[in-house]
Amino acid sequence: MNIIDELEWREAINQQTDAEGLRKLTSEKSVSLYCGVDPTGDSMHIGHLIPFIMLKRFQLAGHRPVILIGGATGTIGDPSGRTSERSLQTLEQVQANVEALTAQMKKLFVTDGDNQVRLVNNYDWISKINVIEFLRDFGKNFSINTMLAKDVVSSRLDSGISFTEFSYQILQSLDYLHLYQHEDVQLQIGGSDQWGNITSGLDLIRKKEGAEAKAFGLTIPLMLKADGTKFGKTAGGAVWLDPNKTTPFEFYQFWANTDDRDVVKYLKYFTFLSKEEIDALAEKVATEPHKRDAQKALAEEMTRFVHGEAALEQAKRITAALFSGDIRSLTAEEIEQGFKEMPTYTANREEKNLVDWLVELGIEPSKRQAREDVSKGAITLNGEKVTDLAFTVTADQAIGEKFIIIRKGKKSYSLVRLEQN
Repeated sequence: MNIIDELEWREAINQQTDAEGLRKLTSEKSVSLYCGVDPTGDSMHIGHLIPFIMLKRFQLAGHRPVILIGGATGTIGDPSGRTSERSLQTLEQVQANVEALTAQMKKLFVTDGDNQVRLVNNYDWISKINVIEFLRDFGKNFSINTMLAKDVVSSRLDSGISFTEFSYQILQSLDYLHLYQHEDVQLQIGGSDQWGNITSGLDLIRKKEGAEAKAFGLTIPLMLKADGTKFGKTAGGAVWLDPNKTTPFEFYQFWANTDDRDVVKYLKYFTFLSKEEIDALAEKVATEPHKRDAQKALAEEMTRFVHGEAALEQAKRITAALFSGDIRSLTAEEIEQGFKEMPTYTANREEKNLVDWLVELGIEPSKRQAREDVSKGAITLNGEKVTDLAFTVTADQAIGEKFIIIRKGKKSYSLVRLEQN
C-alpha cells in the first residue's frame, strides 16, 4: 500500500497541494520530508504528536524524515490559532526548550538504519541572515496582499498583529527553502492551521528554484472529540509527553477512557496497528463495547510508544490494583502516580486511634460519622477493611514508609502522606 493510500485509509489527510503528484513521487522514490515544532515549552503534548506520528509512518514506509526544532522561529512566535500576541521568551529559555524537545524527539523517533530521522534547528541558518539580506533576498518574494489573505493573519487583523508575528510565515518559508536546497526535502507536513505557512514556503521555493520545482504540502485534519470538544485536553489541562508533567499512569488512563465514538479514529491516527488489527477492534467496539478491548489496545500502544514497555507494565499494575483494591501490591512510586490527582493529606508519624485520626485529617467530618463508617466496614486502609473502632494507625503500616491509602465507600480514595522524621 502506498503511504498516501494508507494515510487516506486512516483519514489522516486534510489538504494536499498536489495529491496525484505526491502519490506519484512517493511511489517512485524515497522522499525526504519534514515537520517542525517551535520550542514554546519544554515538552510536547499529545496534540503536537499527531503530525510526527505521520512522519514516523513515512519513515516506516522507507522515506526519510527530518524533524525541525524552531530555535529561531520559537523566539518569534507562530500566530496560528491565537487571538492575541504571544509573550516572548528569553533566548536562554528558548534554548533550554530546544534541548528538552530535542531529547524528547530522539527518544521517540530516532532509530538506527538508512532512513534514520534527522534533527535540525532553524537557528543554524536563520541566525546567519542579516536584516538587509532578509529584506532584499526574501522580503521581495512576498506580497503583502497575499500575506494578509492568509487565514493565520486575516483572523488577527481585528485584534491586531505585530510585524514580528506577521513575519513568521516568511521565516517558516525560509525553512522549507533551506531544507529543499540542502536536505533534498520535497514535502512539508503539519496541522491544518499550518496550511498558509506551508503554501508560502512552496511559493518561495518556486520563485527561487523555478516553477517546475517538485515540492509538496500536506496537512492533517483538526482533531476534535465526538462531543465537539478539543482533543488532548482534560480537567487537569494538557496531556504531556514528559512523564514529570503527565505520569505514565495518567497517560495510560487518558487513552483507556476514550469514548467508544472516538476510539477507532484514534487507533487509526495514533497507532501503528495494521488495518486488519484495527478492523477487528472496531468489530469488538460494535459487538462487545463493555469489554473496552479497543481502548485497552489504544492505551497500551500509546503508552508503550511514548514511555516504553516498563512504564506501560507499571501503569497496568496501578490500574489493576486500583480496580481490585490490592493497594499493598504497589510501590511508593506507583502510589504517587496512581493517586496524584486524589485528595492528599499530611500526617505525623505518631500512633493514633483510627477514628480520631480520620477526623483530625478531615477525611471524616465527625467522630460519630467516623465510628459509623468504620463499624459498617466502609473504611479500608491500604486495601484492607478495618471494622475495629480501637484500631491504631502506625507508621509501620505505611507503604514505602511514606503513604497510607484510605478508601471510604467504594470509590472515595484519599492519600495520606506521612511526614519524614
